[in-house]
Amino acid sequence: MNTEPSVTATPTPVDSASRAAPDVPPAHSAMTTSRLLVATGVVAVAAAVGCGLLWQKLSGIQEQLARQSADAGAQATEARATARQAQELAMETAAKLAVTEARLSEVSLQRSQLEELMQSLSRSRDENLVVDIESAVRLAQQQAQLTGSVEPLLAALKSAELRVTRAAQPRLTPLLRAIGRDVARIKATALADTPALLVKLDELVQLADDLPIANAVPTPRGNETVKRKPEETVTNWWVRMGQLVAQEMRNLVRVSRIEDPDAALLSPEQSFFLRENLKLKLLNARLGLLSRQIDAVRADLGSASISLGRYFDASSRKTQTAANLLQQVRGQMKALELPRVDDTLAALSTAAAGR
Repeated sequence: MNTEPSVTATPTPVDSASRAAPDVPPAHSAMTTSRLLVATGVVAVAAAVGCGLLWQKLSGIQEQLARQSADAGAQATEARATARQAQELAMETAAKLAVTEARLSEVSLQRSQLEELMQSLSRSRDENLVVDIESAVRLAQQQAQLTGSVEPLLAALKSAELRVTRAAQPRLTPLLRAIGRDVARIKATALADTPALLVKLDELVQLADDLPIANAVPTPRGNETVKRKPEETVTNWWVRMGQLVAQEMRNLVRVSRIEDPDAALLSPEQSFFLRENLKLKLLNARLGLLSRQIDAVRADLGSASISLGRYFDASSRKTQTAANLLQQVRGQMKALELPRVDDTLAALSTAAAGR
């Protein structure tokens, strides 16, 4: 037998509230519920649309990120490949650079050796040129001294100047300037006329025979006749006789001034040898002038001048003429000295020493 339990109805708060609330019409409640449902649906649709849009945007962002990641990966791969190629290229370049540096060092070494060889050849050529020029200049100087002409010296200097100019070596520039100075000095030097000097010496030799000695006895006049002339009166004859006697008396005693006592001791025979000695000195000076022995010529002329002033009569016109000629010859002897080429020789010595 089925027995149904008994249910005791217990009032709930809702029920009590519903009982307490006023009664709402069913139609108004349904309208409110439908509005709520519509609003909820709209919100849901909007939320769904927003979610869709957000999902779509997120999908686009993911795709973009994926593409960027793929691109970044590709770029990284390309970068690694490029870096590898660059590293290989750098290594290859370093190897080529090392080879180039080695070749450059070899070329530099060869160049330095070639420059040293060229300098050695150039120095050897310059040294030979300097030696040849020095020999030519010294030989020309000797020829000029022997001949008394500066033409050989000028020709040698001009030839040396031409050779140095053709060489075009900067280290020989001082030599070129020295040659120019010597050429200018030689051209500006006035040399004596040697033939004129020889003529003057010949005149002195000829005058030596007529020069009066300082203590020479005056030459007696021609013997005048003592006889009375037919047209002469006795008074005039006695006057002339008195004059002749007085003149002879004056000739018995002679007073003269002699500067050098040696001249007073000369005998007539010694006077002859004195003149011959003077002529020998003048002839020796002439020979020395022809042979370009300037020092010997000066010595002979000085000795002749001393003899002329010591033993011969200085008041005589012939002695004064001889003294003037001798002084002219001695004065022109200074112009016989050929100009020296000391600047050129010094520059040649400096060039030969390599300074």
